[in-house]
Amino acid sequence: MDYGKYKYEAAQKAKESRRKSTNVVIKEMKYRPKIGGGDFDTKTKKVEKFLSEGHKVKITIMFRGREVAHPELGKKILDKVADEVANTGRVEVYPKLDGPRNMIMVLAPDKKAQAAHAAELKKGQEGGDGGGSADGAPAGSPETAPEVAGQPVASTDAPVEAEG
Repeated sequence: MDYGKYKYEAAQKAKESRRKSTNVVIKEMKYRPKIGGGDFDTKTKKVEKFLSEGHKVKITIMFRGREVAHPELGKKILDKVADEVANTGRVEVYPKLDGPRNMIMVLAPDKKAQAAHAAELKKGQEGGDGGGSADGAPAGSPETAPEVAGQPVASTDAPVEAEG
């Protein structure tokens, strides 16, 4: 047997096995118990992006000072994050205290939930909820009559005749 051919085939098999393997990366996002609404939304969108890219995400709640006495605040935030990203990921490691100052939770990407969410979005777009009227005119155009509480409202585009 040719030794060079053997080495070449072994290298090809190793290369093929590396190609088929997936490299799972764990990203981390840190929150605080007193996080503001805007910061929470920004960080949660980033977590959702990581999950959609196929990465696992470790979420850490960092407690400082007297916040340590209220782990329920951290659990509340972690539960809220899990609800926000339910359509792209699932909880792999449920919230638990990691030492006295940190609470962690690990989220993993959920392909089934992502596919179901994509199908739901596609169905919503096909439903025709585009904001226009049935004849294809955009919303707010003169062809569509505005309504308030089911009653038609007079259009302001028509000239008004003065009495007199």
